[in-house]
Amino acid sequence: MTVIDANRMHEIEARYPEYFHRSFRQRFGGLMILVATLAYGLYAVWFFDLQKLLAEAHWERVGIYLSQWVSYDVQPDFRIQDDGSIEVRYPRFSPLGDNPHPDWVVNNPDGSITVSISGASRSVTVSKSETIVTAHGVSIPIELSSGAPKVVGPVPSWMTVYDDNVLADLGFAGDVSISLDRVKVRKRFIGWANFIFDTQSAFFDKPVGEVIGLIVSGPRIKPDQTNLSLALEDIWNNSEWQHGDVWTKLFQTIVMAFLGTLLGALAAFPLAFLAARNITPHRLLNQILKRLFDFLRSVDMLIWALFLTRAFGPGPLAGSGAIFLTETGTLGKLYSEGLENIDNKPREGITSTGAQTVLVHRYGIMPQIIPVIVSQTLYQWESNVRGATIIGAVGAGGIGLKLWEAMRTNANWENVAYMVILILIVVFLFDGASNALRHRLMGAKTH
Repeated sequence: MTVIDANRMHEIEARYPEYFHRSFRQRFGGLMILVATLAYGLYAVWFFDLQKLLAEAHWERVGIYLSQWVSYDVQPDFRIQDDGSIEVRYPRFSPLGDNPHPDWVVNNPDGSITVSISGASRSVTVSKSETIVTAHGVSIPIELSSGAPKVVGPVPSWMTVYDDNVLADLGFAGDVSISLDRVKVRKRFIGWANFIFDTQSAFFDKPVGEVIGLIVSGPRIKPDQTNLSLALEDIWNNSEWQHGDVWTKLFQTIVMAFLGTLLGALAAFPLAFLAARNITPHRLLNQILKRLFDFLRSVDMLIWALFLTRAFGPGPLAGSGAIFLTETGTLGKLYSEGLENIDNKPREGITSTGAQTVLVHRYGIMPQIIPVIVSQTLYQWESNVRGATIIGAVGAGGIGLKLWEAMRTNANWENVAYMVILILIVVFLFDGASNALRHRLMGAKTH
């Protein structure tokens, strides 16, 4: 065992003071950061009143909206006539078409009608004098002969009685609203109704095999048009899903992001050379351009879009302009900072040969700054594909406006899901393309 005397110990302490004489910050810095983080979290809870927010939130709407993203409903309306007959009506734009006869609506021999909402476990039988709702293992009769519908027996928890109607909540499968002369059923189905062909198409409600047979070798539905072109036209002009309009708006969003980023990069590139102190030794000009960059990027892209839509009207031009202004500021700052951090030795060496300024920039600066320019520009381009969707919601065109219109109706959540999925696919594709292009241009190997 090696014994260290006092002199040797003092010598080691003097040589490595950072280990033996640590400052207060070094000893308690981590603990202070932890305490500050916890204090900030408690302050945020108090400031945003999270307890009240969580207590008053409508959590039930989350399930409703999510279910509507992946399903659709059909709403038959059963009207009880004075003579005791029952008339079945469907909404004008029913997913079942203009003349629906679904197999889950059965006319019984006694004149009543049975609607299967979810197999035999959840059903509704409508007659002139009563409606029987079967769910959760019980059948509840509701009399329709008095001044208001009356539940016979105890009212279950999934049924609510109002003054003039009774509402039966059958969960995801649907619900039933019962009044004296009217029973309205909402039956929910998994999937997206009429996503390929709408109810006006000649291919509507045909089996897949029959549609393929018509397209490949079937007789022409329209003498002057092939079945393939007719099918593609029907898909593109689908009135319920509006594929043509959605894809056109999506392409507008992509063009907005590309054009705005390209113009911003072209404007920022020369301005960055003038803003860099080591390239242009003119302090006033440097400060003016840097403050210009700060101004352009400090005003959010959404605000620029609002200004430009007021000036030029709604459309993709305003969106491209908003991206251009924001990117001029952002890329100008990034480019100029990259220029100020270059190694001056290659530049000084080329200058010493008497080369012109353009050649000095070309061979002494550009090889160092190109990786920064490529990386930052491609990242901003990828980011602006997402940003273009947001600014579209304020009238700047693109799929963002289409998405906002679908959300405002509070009824077309399946259309919202469709557009969100398209946006996610485009973002993923552009992310992959941006990374591949960045590695290729910068000479790096992809893994």
